Amino acid sequence: MGGSEVNQALVRLYFEAREGRRDPVAAWAELTANSEVYRQARGGRRVPLDDGTAAELAAAAIVHTASEHGSDQVAALSTAPLAGLVGGLGGAVLTEQSSAPGQLLGPRFRGPRPQDWADAAYVLLWGENNRNVRAPGSPWVIAGRYKGQKVVAIGTHPTRLSDETLVVRPGTDGALAMAVGHVLLKEFFLDRPAFAEHAMAGTDLPALVRLRELEDGLVPGGMLGRAAGQLSLYGGDGVTAAEVLLPRFDVGPGVLRRGVPAVRDGEDLVTTVFDLLLAVYGLPRPGLPGNWPEGYDDRAAPYTPGWQEAHTGVAASRALKLARELGVTAEKTGGRCVVVPGWLDTPHADTAYRAMLALLVLTGCRHGWAQPSGGAGVPLVPYLVLHACGEDRSDLGALSWALADGLFDRRTSRAVLLDAVRGGLPMAPPPRVLALPRWIYPLPPQVDLLIGPDDRCDLAVPDSRLVADMVAKLSDVQVEPGGEEPEPGEHAMRTVVDHAWMYEYGEALPVYRPPGVGVPLKPTQLVRVG
Repeated sequence: MGGSEVNQALVRLYFEAREGRRDPVAAWAELTANSEVYRQARGGRRVPLDDGTAAELAAAAIVHTASEHGSDQVAALSTAPLAGLVGGLGGAVLTEQSSAPGQLLGPRFRGPRPQDWADAAYVLLWGENNRNVRAPGSPWVIAGRYKGQKVVAIGTHPTRLSDETLVVRPGTDGALAMAVGHVLLKEFFLDRPAFAEHAMAGTDLPALVRLRELEDGLVPGGMLGRAAGQLSLYGGDGVTAAEVLLPRFDVGPGVLRRGVPAVRDGEDLVTTVFDLLLAVYGLPRPGLPGNWPEGYDDRAAPYTPGWQEAHTGVAASRALKLARELGVTAEKTGGRCVVVPGWLDTPHADTAYRAMLALLVLTGCRHGWAQPSGGAGVPLVPYLVLHACGEDRSDLGALSWALADGLFDRRTSRAVLLDAVRGGLPMAPPPRVLALPRWIYPLPPQVDLLIGPDDRCDLAVPDSRLVADMVAKLSDVQVEPGGEEPEPGEHAMRTVVDHAWMYEYGEALPVYRPPGVGVPLKPTQLVRVG
């Protein structure tokens, strides 16, 4: 007997259907024609099963589902042993990772391998980490320190692996990231153009953005699809000062009024992404209207080092030091700085990740986002909200910014996510065969087979190569589990992902949304990529 175990009721029914047949797929089809019988027995007694039979059963379920309902009806979590197989067949690979890296760094961005961390010159271990658990990447961080690498940990408690630790209050990482961005833009763009060449060639900062009228001001209204030929329109011929309305969430849904240089492009009034970014982060320039911070120590204006101190508990001087170290190191080493993100388990985590990622975009650290578990996939949190959690009776309009058009008023997260799926956004379909590595949430009723190590799963995961060989035998499709993804091509690092959903949330640029009453929904995962 092998190491696999299976729900006793399921294997008995499968063997009854398999008796007298040579085709395991036909047996599974007969079994699932009345699958309610064994579905009711889920979580019952488990019995040992040899790996060969377990692989046959799993392969039969996968092949039948893919042929009968489509391969997108087979799903696996990205950390599951069968994820490579399911992805190779065109199934949905679910991930708990944020979709923000793909939006800002490219849809096929994978990040560096842990062994590459040791070659970085500056590493930020950013996010919650457990002091009692030794992470798999720890040896590579230690190896980098032997080479003279500096490691700064940012989290809710100190860590022994870092040269320096910034202890932040839970849920306020985004505020610190915005303050660091404020300093980078001031000292490495306005005071001296340290990263201007990178910004022009490798980012969307020179891209033109249309400004549209809204109430008594202007708001970003979409990309024009071409660049201005320079980072900023400030000081050019025919430039006028336009006051734009920008979201503010630190004191409840509010509005910031900031000026940007703008020019006429036909019937459109346009500015650049860089000019909008300066307005969002609060970098004043003479002649532009609006309310601006008085300096780094201004605690009332958002995104200054002084402002973040009130939210995070990190001294303004330490935030200033962090920004300067990151900027100088990235400039001298050609972008060899890495952010190792931790687990930010808050409803606004994606906006915090976007604020962190903006720092890498600004400093040219193209490969600097080290995802804890690489691999792309369909965001898991929206999938669970859509298919498992049902109607939560929340009002998404309460999360929108003050000048939203009311698109989400009195609508629940489930209703909005269904619209997102119908609109073609990257999100999991309701699967019929779901391979998960552990029991997480109640499953949707249409799932036929749950594969995983938990006692409540139908089938313990057999050897993935046995399953792949059996799938190839039953379907004449060659699959290679766990195959390497091709290297991503060249692409521009983006600070703006242009989509209508963003205007409703006021997230056309990275913003900080403090924790509070809300729903388990990450708004930036509603943004279409490309």
